[in-house]
Amino acid sequence: MKVVVIGSKGMLAQDLIPMITKEHETLAFDINQLDITDKKSVHDLVGKVKPDLVINCSAYNLVDQAETDRQSAFSVNAHGVQHLAIACKDFGSALCHFSTDYVFDGKSTRPYRPDDEPNPISVYGESKRAGEVFVQSILNRFYIIRTSSLYGKNGNHFVYAILRTAKEKKVLRVVQDQCMSPTWTVSLAQGVMQLIHSENFGVYHLTDRTGSGISWSEFAKEILKVNGLRNEVEPITSQELMRPAKRPAYSVLDTALFTLRSGYEPIPWQESLKRFSDMI
Repeated sequence: MKVVVIGSKGMLAQDLIPMITKEHETLAFDINQLDITDKKSVHDLVGKVKPDLVINCSAYNLVDQAETDRQSAFSVNAHGVQHLAIACKDFGSALCHFSTDYVFDGKSTRPYRPDDEPNPISVYGESKRAGEVFVQSILNRFYIIRTSSLYGKNGNHFVYAILRTAKEKKVLRVVQDQCMSPTWTVSLAQGVMQLIHSENFGVYHLTDRTGSGISWSEFAKEILKVNGLRNEVEPITSQELMRPAKRPAYSVLDTALFTLRSGYEPIPWQESLKRFSDMI
């Protein structure tokens, strides 16, 4: 299988690409080589390479900044994805696209299933949902994989932020009223590999296993514990944090369909965090 990976310098792509290259012919492109907001460039590249599968790891992920930069968020997360979907349709390629738990409003009392109705409450969430709609309306052969709260070796994320802050402060103030499922990019990539080999197309949810979910403050406590740090975590509310973009209060994703269709069983979040912490 010939695979094209878009957004090759991103956190997820840097863990996913080595896995793909072991089994498939792989061509990787970063934004300097392909800007997905340029429709002609996207069409020309897919037409030249004619891959069996395009994996889109590029995204506008600045959740708070998107509130005042709606155009940039939609340019990448919606219209850029539309360009990829059109090119894939024209040249017979399948598309694997990553989305987010932030397409939901957080009002659920159980983990969200892939067929639950999205209702984003932020510009970022709206832009990611728009990208999903483009893929679903243009293609029949696609994987949309919603995930949550990513962290990995090659990125800027919550785990690194906690470890940095712990060097400066004895008490860390962390939100307790948002419930989610943190996900290591390596375990996500392993699941993706199994799904694309199954060729069971559709919309899926994949995160590390958290049961009914954990709060950010719980996650912070475990990060400190695993790394042998004794800092105190002071739970606070989202309102106290005063961020520009609203976050869903509950955005845990139900991964049962992913396991059923791919055979991949998500590992416990504590195990992922321990493995990651042993690497850094």
